[in-house]
Amino acid sequence: MKKLKILYLCHRIPYPPNKGDKIRSFHQVRFLAEQADIDLITLADDPADLAHRTALAKMCRRVAVFPLNRLSATLRGGWQLLRGRSISQGYFYHPDFEQTVDEWTSSESYHAIVCFSSPMAGYVMKKTGEIPSSTRLIMDFCDLDSDKWLQYSRKSPFPMSAVYRVEGRRLLAFEKQVSKAFLHSLFVSAAEAELFKKVFPGAGGVSVVPNGVDFDYFDPSRVTAVETENRPVLMFSGAMDYYANVEGVCWFAREILPGIRRKFPGAGFCIVGSNPDPRVTALAREPGVTVTGFVDDIRQYYKSADICVVPLGIARGVQNKVLEAMSMEKAVVSTSVAIQGNRAVSGRDLVVADGAEEFSDAVIDLLNNRPEAERYGIAARGYVREHHDWQRILERSYLPLFFNDQRRKSQ
Repeated sequence: MKKLKILYLCHRIPYPPNKGDKIRSFHQVRFLAEQADIDLITLADDPADLAHRTALAKMCRRVAVFPLNRLSATLRGGWQLLRGRSISQGYFYHPDFEQTVDEWTSSESYHAIVCFSSPMAGYVMKKTGEIPSSTRLIMDFCDLDSDKWLQYSRKSPFPMSAVYRVEGRRLLAFEKQVSKAFLHSLFVSAAEAELFKKVFPGAGGVSVVPNGVDFDYFDPSRVTAVETENRPVLMFSGAMDYYANVEGVCWFAREILPGIRRKFPGAGFCIVGSNPDPRVTALAREPGVTVTGFVDDIRQYYKSADICVVPLGIARGVQNKVLEAMSMEKAVVSTSVAIQGNRAVSGRDLVVADGAEEFSDAVIDLLNNRPEAERYGIAARGYVREHHDWQRILERSYLPLFFNDQRRKSQ
């Protein structure tokens, strides 16, 4: 049988798989490459990531990577906002990216075109009249980004609150257009999918493809713990230039950690993740706080942690940081919003706590009861094995989308 051809468009280079969206897109590309010839077109917002084209070329038939200058992208986004469109559409537009999409779709007949993140759909929607109706158009929204911007608007002071609110509304309008044009609209959780159907009752082809974790890689038996000055260690991981992560660690360090340190004077809070925002870097001056920046092997820091904390006030979908910590057999204390796309059960697989006092009490209770914390860790790894192994997820939820009798929707 002739091997299928799939075009995959991605807003951020899916390698290395070291942060939320890159982890999801990497595993999708790797999995699809086992089933078909993959042509990948992607942007790289970090110049250092351009070197990773070589790694992706080992999986894909063709790879095109275009550098995304953040300043230019921000200006394009602002210009699109003034023109009545969303910032996101302008931010992720690149003329060379568009030209490559045009060239490859004109010269190839693809079985499917996958767009990862809604701005990528703009490149395809301009050409839907030229793309054969037999080509499956698959949109992986991941999370409902429009709602994320609306969350930002409620937590930000004016004038940014107004900007975020406008972005949320315009992006939602675009997301609806995309859903109408594409055969499948994918989300990371049932909660995200239901929210989209609530704000867009006419949505069709909505499916759930959960996030997973590399269960064998995030195995506590495979690594040794990093040395730390503080004990016990409370850990948070994530991209530390991301707004929601910045807000979360600042809240924890200033509102929650002091109370914990009154009970456990040696307790430390280790913030692990690349590109720390100046507000995060400043936290290193607080007693007990360590800011690592980028680390080569995050598993060593998970291994050294007594408890992993996820104190997010804004979150969408399934948090990779939660799955990784659980796979590493760690007790996790999380806000409810950070696990809303997760089927883990509070009191069995992890602990959910909202509000500074409740969060602090939950951490202190686990530090006072180490056998209970260990029980949570064992249950957490078992939960991940059952529900979030990448291979199982992609075989059960993702692959069938490419092999059914449906055809693309008409616009």
